[in-house]
Amino acid sequence: MQQKRFWLSILFIFLLYGCVPISQQTGTGTTGSGNIGLNANSQLRYDDFIYDPQVKSVQLYVQNGHTEQVLNPPIIPLTQEQPLVLEFDQLQGSQQRYVVKFIYCNADWTEARLTPMQYLNAFNEFYITDITPAYNTRVPFFHYRFQVPSVKLSGNYLLVVTDQNGRNILSRRMMVFEQLITVGAEPVLTSGGSAQFTNQQINFNLYYNKYPLVNPSQEVKVVLRQNYRWDNAKLNLRPRYVRDNEKRLEYTFFELQHTFAGLNEFRYFDNRSRRFLGANVATANRAVVPEEIVLTRDVNRAQEVYSSQIDINGRFVYGNRDYGNEAASADYNWVTFTLETSKPAPGDVYIFGELSDWKLLPEYKMTYDAANQRYTGRVFLKQGYYNYYYAVQTSGTTNPDVIYLEGSFNTTENMYDILVYYRPPGSRSDLLIGYQEVNVNSRR
Repeated sequence: MQQKRFWLSILFIFLLYGCVPISQQTGTGTTGSGNIGLNANSQLRYDDFIYDPQVKSVQLYVQNGHTEQVLNPPIIPLTQEQPLVLEFDQLQGSQQRYVVKFIYCNADWTEARLTPMQYLNAFNEFYITDITPAYNTRVPFFHYRFQVPSVKLSGNYLLVVTDQNGRNILSRRMMVFEQLITVGAEPVLTSGGSAQFTNQQINFNLYYNKYPLVNPSQEVKVVLRQNYRWDNAKLNLRPRYVRDNEKRLEYTFFELQHTFAGLNEFRYFDNRSRRFLGANVATANRAVVPEEIVLTRDVNRAQEVYSSQIDINGRFVYGNRDYGNEAASADYNWVTFTLETSKPAPGDVYIFGELSDWKLLPEYKMTYDAANQRYTGRVFLKQGYYNYYYAVQTSGTTNPDVIYLEGSFNTTENMYDILVYYRPPGSRSDLLIGYQEVNVNSRR
C-alpha cells in the first residue's frame, strides 16, 4: 500500500508540473518569468542597456505635460517638481511583474559606497503597476510606465529593472543636480586650420562665490556632452586657470581633443500613420505581419554641401496618428534602410543614434551589396518619428566614425550640456552641483 501511494504521489507531481504553461517553465531558451531568449550575458552594466531582447522602445524623460516631453533628457533638479518617467514595451509572453531598483554612482559611473537609505526616501524596491496591453496593433505587447520616485542626493543614478527572479531587464542612467554654482558658457570658433570649418568648441567658467570649494582644480570633475550622448563625451575636464580671488574656474581649450566634430543634421523618417506614407518612407507592405516599411534611399553625405534642416538631434518620438494613446496603439514594423555608395566603407556600417542607444549593436549592422553598390539594414522598430546617422566601425576600434558617411560642419545645430561634480571633504559621493545647456547654431 505504501509503495502504491508513493507512485501515486510521483504521478500527481508529474501531472501538476505538466499543467504549468510553457511560458512559466524553466529550461533552454526560457526563464521562470516567461521571457524567451533572455541574453545569456545579463551581467549588470553601468550604462543604458537592454538585457532582454523582448523589451523594446525604452524611454526615460522628464514629464512636463507637453507633447514633446519625451525629448527631455533624464536630468532633473533636486527639487524634482517635474518627475522622471520610464516607459518600455514587452513584446512576448504574459504580463510580467517587474521591479525597479536604484544604484547611486560616482561621477565615473562606478557604484558609490552608500546605502540606499542615504539616497532614497523609501525601500529600494519599486514595482511597476501601470501596465497597458496594446490595442489596435497587429503585433501584441504590454506597455509599462513608471514614475520615478524622488531621491535625497544630487548625483548619478543607475535605474535598474529586473524581473521577479532578479534577472536584469534594462538599465538607464539618470542625473539629479543642485545649482550650487553658476556655469557660464559660450560657443567659440575652433582654432587651428581647417578644424574651424568642421568642429565646434565650448568654453566655460564656473563661479563658486556662493559655494565653498576645497582644492577645486583637483576635486571638481566636469563632463561636456554633445546631444546628451555619453559615447563621445569629454570626461573629467580640468580648468586651465584657477582664479581663486574671483572664485572662478576658467575652462578655455586650445587642443582639438577638447572640441567636437559638428557632424551633420540627422537623417529622419516618419512612419506614424498607416493611412499614408510619411516623410522619407518609400513603400509600406500592409498585407504582412509585422508590416514591412522601406525607406527612401540614402546617399553618402560626406562630400556634399551642408544643408540646414530641423532635426531632434538624434532622438525619437513614438506615435500613432491614427488612434489615441500613442504608447499602446503604436505598432511595430520591420524598417529597411538603404544607403547607396559606390564602394564599401573601411569597416562595418551601422544604423546609429538614440534608437540604438548610441551603440554599434549587431541588429543595426548593415550588409553591402557590391552588385548594386549599396548597404541595406533591417530593424524592428515601433511606429514613430526617428533621427539617425550611418556610422562606420573601423578595424581595431569600438568608436563609431560618423564623419565618413555624414560629413562634419561647424554650422550644424547641436545641443551641449555641462555637468559639474564635486566631492566635499569627508563625503563618499560625487554631488552634481552645477548644470548648464548650450545650444550651438540654434534654429529657434
